[in-house]
Parts: sequence; C-alpha cells; structure tokens
Amino acid sequence: MNVAIIVAVDRDHGIGKDNDLMWHLPDDMKFFKETTKGHIVVMGRKNWDSIPPRFRPFSDRENVVLTRNTDFRAEGAIVYHSLQECLLAYEKEEDRTVFIIGGGEIYKQALDSGLVNEMYITRIDATFDADTFFPEFDENEWSVEVIGDHEIDDRHPHAFTFYRYTRPQCYCA
Repeated sequence: MNVAIIVAVDRDHGIGKDNDLMWHLPDDMKFFKETTKGHIVVMGRKNWDSIPPRFRPFSDRENVVLTRNTDFRAEGAIVYHSLQECLLAYEKEEDRTVFIIGGGEIYKQALDSGLVNEMYITRIDATFDADTFFPEFDENEWSVEVIGDHEIDDRHPHAFTFYRYTRPQCYCA
C-alpha cells in the first residue's frame, strides 16, 4: 500500500480558514486532479462538507470520508470512523495510492502513523490569515524534488512551486 499526502500550503504552512481554501489557483487544482485521478482520496468530514456539492464526490477517484459520527453518510463516498480503520481496509491495495487530502487533523494523524511514504506539497509564495495548518515534519527524513514552478499570471495571483517528498528506502541486510 502506498500512502501519500497532497496539500497546498502558504509560507506559514496555512492550509485553510473557516473550513475553506484561502486562494484560487486553477493550475494547482488541475495538479491535484491529475495526481489523484484513478486513486483513493481520504478526507475528514469537515473537508468533505467544505467541497461544493456539485463537485463531490470527486470524479474518477474512490472517495473516503473519516468521521467519528457513526450515523454520518456521504453519498458517493465510503465512510470510516478512524484513519487506522481506513488504512486497514486498503492494506492490500497495490494498484492505487491512498491520498490523504486533509484537513489539518487528518494530515497530522497520517504523518504520526508513520505510513506516509510520499508527499506532494504545493508551496504558495504568500501568507494568508489561516486558522488551520499543515503539521510540522522533519524534512531530514525525506528526499525532496521540485516537480514544477508556476509564476504569477492573469489566472494566478500568487506564484507557487510543486514539491514531491519521498522517504528514502532502506535496503538493510
């Protein structure tokens, strides 16, 4: 099972405010869609609720919602009541990546699990008044590569860079 995180952050690691995105960057949304297409996307209930109904469930992806509420139903999505329960359900998955797509608490749980082996982080060259943040992590535990840059243009009021983080493989004897 491959577990990955995909997220966009501002300079202060902000990811949202009032359960919503703080920026409109169409090419970052395109990157998200292309990267997660055909895979599994796992999100918290607040994240699910923040997606406009006409866009959910995300097409061409298996949608998973995490919530402690055992009565919660999400049309077009599978509901689990913990990240551990969810990852256990996909532990034999070989063909698709399990993408953790937020929010802040779900990202923290995923990083704390030690099972994340890949992260796609879009770093936006701006600071917003966020109330939700991506958790700190030890960058020394990861290899990082720049996979794309985007300058300010008529559709993008902020520059941003796409990074791919991977955990180095241990080939221990």
